[in-house]
Amino acid sequence: MKMILRFLKIILIVVVILVITISILLLLLSMQPFVPNNYTQTVKTGGELEAKYLAMGASQVEHMEVPTEEEWGSINVYYPKELTESSESYPVVVMVNGTGVYSSKYPALFKHLASWGFIVIGNEDPSTYSGSSADTTLAWLLNENENPDSRFYQKVDTEHIGISGHSQGGVGVFNAISEQPHSGLYTCAVSLSPTQQDWAEALKIPYDPAQTRIPTMVLAGVENDVITPEGAQKLYDAIDARKVLALRTNVDHGKMLYSADGYVTAWFLWLLKGDAEAARAFTGDAPELLRNPLYQNQQIQFAE
Repeated sequence: MKMILRFLKIILIVVVILVITISILLLLLSMQPFVPNNYTQTVKTGGELEAKYLAMGASQVEHMEVPTEEEWGSINVYYPKELTESSESYPVVVMVNGTGVYSSKYPALFKHLASWGFIVIGNEDPSTYSGSSADTTLAWLLNENENPDSRFYQKVDTEHIGISGHSQGGVGVFNAISEQPHSGLYTCAVSLSPTQQDWAEALKIPYDPAQTRIPTMVLAGVENDVITPEGAQKLYDAIDARKVLALRTNVDHGKMLYSADGYVTAWFLWLLKGDAEAARAFTGDAPELLRNPLYQNQQIQFAE
């Protein structure tokens, strides 16, 4: 009997140690960012423009966290430091989270885009497919633009607002620009590795890319992604607007959040700030994206 009790005690101790070890590992993982802080130096590029816009921009960046009454918690805003002293208005990019990937988990991506002269805003919503929390977040910034006591008073360029999202957030992009109250304010969009339509239907996070009416770029991985090349092509074909499709090789689903950021930044610089050099990544006789060896299935259609 004593032997059995001793054996059970040993088993219990082992189980407790395993539980504690796993808990510590999960805690450490939860504290890790989903985007490496040095990704702008480490991500491989296949073109001069991609490399240029993957690098940090000229602006120093400030961060502001705003508590809300929403169940998903706070809003995070990153913006050029000079904004508070400037008389100019700044274009906006709304970021839509992937499943459980709160804005606080990928600050490096916000900082990078803000360094190129954008107000970049996101939230802590873990479930974003409907685009509702993105709409609420944009509404907050628009209210701040009208508030004389806000640092963003008259600093928001309401004619130039973009949106980007990854995974479930890529689904949320399509719903935000077509189904939500402020959908008509968006100028352009980027959907990164959106959940494939039939899989999204099965998961009850549906979307309809056929409702898209603004320039939209779809980027995804070739392998180990939540959308197949065939699914990406079907999605691209359904978009009824100016559009771009490219699939990045040798990059998995998670890394698509930041691996194509050079072209994401160029897209927003072109369509939100009128940057002619950034436009060359997608326009002209030989758009760089079409020639980039790190991508395949590249397609660009700008005919209205």
